[in-house]
Amino acid sequence: MAPTVRSLIGESITVVVQAVSSVAPLADESRQLKLLIDNVSDHAIYLLDTQGNICSWNRGCERVKGYTAEAVIGKHVGLFYTPEDQQLGVPQQALAYARDHGRFVGEGWRVRCTGERFRAGEVIEPVREDGCLLGFVKVTQDVTERYQAQRLLQDAQRAHVQQRQLDNVGRLTRGLAHEFNNLLTTIGNALDLIALRPDADNRTQELVDLAQAAADRGSLLTRQLLAFSADQTLVREPVVVQEFLRDALPVLRRACPAGIEVQLELTADLPPIVTDGVQLHSAVLNLVLNSAEAMPQGGTVTITAEVEQRLAPDLSQPMRRHYVAIAVTDEGDGMPPDIAERASEPFFTTKEVGKGSGLGLSQVFGFVSQCDGFVDVQTAPGRGTTVRLLLPVIEEVEHV
Repeated sequence: MAPTVRSLIGESITVVVQAVSSVAPLADESRQLKLLIDNVSDHAIYLLDTQGNICSWNRGCERVKGYTAEAVIGKHVGLFYTPEDQQLGVPQQALAYARDHGRFVGEGWRVRCTGERFRAGEVIEPVREDGCLLGFVKVTQDVTERYQAQRLLQDAQRAHVQQRQLDNVGRLTRGLAHEFNNLLTTIGNALDLIALRPDADNRTQELVDLAQAAADRGSLLTRQLLAFSADQTLVREPVVVQEFLRDALPVLRRACPAGIEVQLELTADLPPIVTDGVQLHSAVLNLVLNSAEAMPQGGTVTITAEVEQRLAPDLSQPMRRHYVAIAVTDEGDGMPPDIAERASEPFFTTKEVGKGSGLGLSQVFGFVSQCDGFVDVQTAPGRGTTVRLLLPVIEEVEHV
């Protein structure tokens, strides 16, 4: 029995020694902190000196930002900011705020070593000892996925609210359009009978022609109202967007005044959509003419088309769908937010009296809504305007 007991005691002593040896390094607080920071892989945690130069670099830094420690130690933290933010002095402003207020919390676009931009959430806190500023500790997390999800949800919410507003106005517009169309039919028939009278002189014929032109204009307004109220009958058929836009390009160019260039930038192999080709042509033409009017001194109207996955506006049952996004972009002055919000309202226009009905964008919104799509307007003063028609691809929707 003695050898067996001695061997058991020896093994126990060995285990205890090994356990003490493994725990001993963790008893050192500085080593604990180093191990903790080095083993955090989804957050970039690093120290800066008082000027903002990088003093330390953990494994999370390399994963989030892509740089090795050797590549960044000693360099200024502004290295990770976009050129626009660097010119505005955003890195220095963040450090100054943290120094003066005890903490800075923010979010913005940052740049990896590959040049790729990502959305970053960051916290900067000053490091002090006996009231003396020694530097800063900065924690950065890649929040790109969360940011994109929030943007998708906001877009869907905005489209949903917009759709409800359009539905309310559309019901009123639909009734008015049908009544107005009945009146125009009566006027048109009366003009036809007057024109057939054998004793009508030239002056009478001129007046009849003027009245007929006005009636035709009223008929066009009626069709635009019906398009806005989504009460028009669509002739749905498969449309290959690349071919459609290439075929429409000559007409779009001829419709624009001198000094306006229209160009296409299309993604290859776009999936087909089912829509009314005539109404789609009218919608794109409306957008191109609006863009041309926004550039009285001349410029370029760019039409692009690509596939996007977005949340459908129906928030009662959120779902992701693939859309073909047809975008019309101009280089004009853009619109302030209050004007952009009203752009889809019927009869709202910034043009002079007699130079626009205010139904162009309303017609576009109504048509796209009738196709189960939606419209996204991106504009800002001095940055031009992009109007994107998002028309659903034929596919099974994915519920989320």
